[in-house]
Amino acid sequence: MSERRDAGMKVRRAVLGDAHVNRAEAAKTDFDDPFQTLITEGAWGTVWASDGISRRERSMLTLALLAATGNFDEIPMHIRATANTGASKRDVLEAFQHVAIYAGVPRANHALKVAKATYKDMEADGIDTA
Repeated sequence: MSERRDAGMKVRRAVLGDAHVNRAEAAKTDFDDPFQTLITEGAWGTVWASDGISRRERSMLTLALLAATGNFDEIPMHIRATANTGASKRDVLEAFQHVAIYAGVPRANHALKVAKATYKDMEADGIDTA
């Protein structure tokens, strides 16, 4: 393993949680291993590992970018990650309000719908979302 991949796995586990990463690693095949290495090194080992901004801020940016670009399938994973990043429900709402103004109300509205459902699931699982 490369140093950046090691750092990426550490950050990925800290943000997404061991259970999520263990499931992803167990599902990995020879076919998608290069892709998993790319995102572990690039996203987690470079971008998320940077100390340029806080994990809370990075979480808000990530959610806003996912919503603005219509990548709604990734939003639940990153909403769940807010339990580890420190981004509050209010932070997420603020991020999605920016999306509404700068990228479109329909995308922000759908992102809020996805976030609400994910928070409800988290609360049902006993995860504090306050």
